[in-house]
Amino acid sequence: MISRRKLAGLGAAAVVLGAGGWLLGRSRQRQAAEALYAQPVAAPLSPLRVFHLGHSLVGRDMPAMLAQLAPVGHDYASQLGWGATLRSHWYPDVPVNGFEAENAHPRFLPAREAVEAGDFDAIVLTEMVELKDAIHYHDSPDYLAEWGSAARAAHPDVRLYLYETWHNTDDPAGWLDRIDADFDGLWMQRLALPASARIGAPVHVIPAGQVLAAFVRRVEGQGGVGQGGVGQGGGGTVAGRDDLMARTPEGAVDTIHLGDLGAYLVALTHYATLYHRSPVGLPLQLMRADGTAAQAPDPQAGALMQEIVWDVVRRTPASGVAA
Repeated sequence: MISRRKLAGLGAAAVVLGAGGWLLGRSRQRQAAEALYAQPVAAPLSPLRVFHLGHSLVGRDMPAMLAQLAPVGHDYASQLGWGATLRSHWYPDVPVNGFEAENAHPRFLPAREAVEAGDFDAIVLTEMVELKDAIHYHDSPDYLAEWGSAARAAHPDVRLYLYETWHNTDDPAGWLDRIDADFDGLWMQRLALPASARIGAPVHVIPAGQVLAAFVRRVEGQGGVGQGGVGQGGGGTVAGRDDLMARTPEGAVDTIHLGDLGAYLVALTHYATLYHRSPVGLPLQLMRADGTAAQAPDPQAGALMQEIVWDVVRRTPASGVAA
């Protein structure tokens, strides 16, 4: 007869073996997902139709700016919410906070209809912030995979993208530190790679958070950029991160939503990633979605933005753009 002590030992060994098998399975799955990113995606040969799914960090102005930077014929639509998750967008009968306000414009298209019609060449998917909460409480990898699989079922050659966003600039853990640590730890390891493994195709990343961090580090490290005196009122010159952000109705810095200069920088990042083209030399003066003139970066700030975007996109393998 086997003693209780021996049985307990056998049980513990089985748990260890089971855990080892689970870890090995996850490791193999991750290796298979990483292999999907081994080759850069081919550059598009014609203008794209792009669908943006997400929330206020997408907004209306950034996609409109992208359309002005992109080749003639670029088209887009979107479905947005306030702090919306991929999960909340997935179910048409589940209320999305801020849905009516965010989608009251001509570019709105219901997300399931847009994805399942197969008419879009690229789908840009955006998850809520705080990302670790979205992963833990809202099953982000599962719903990223659901959206990606639905898109590929309708259009096997569709390009899938995950828009890397950011956290509040006053994050207690440090805004730049969070952007650095979260890219691999959360965006890739916990979200893009598991979803790509399930889809069987890579979800490439639009590295907007990485671009913002690189630009802010350069600007703050050199004491600002621009010819007309740095600051929000300096004619599109930039002293630091606050000059990229929107303002509240009271005039305070909005610590997460972008102003015109930040939206321009993120639109450049989308352009470089989607079209595999250098943004150097693109126009500085663009229009907002409502047809009014956006604040433009001055020539020095704009040139630095364009240079940094192209550098970051090319050295981020997950973007799909060749180095």
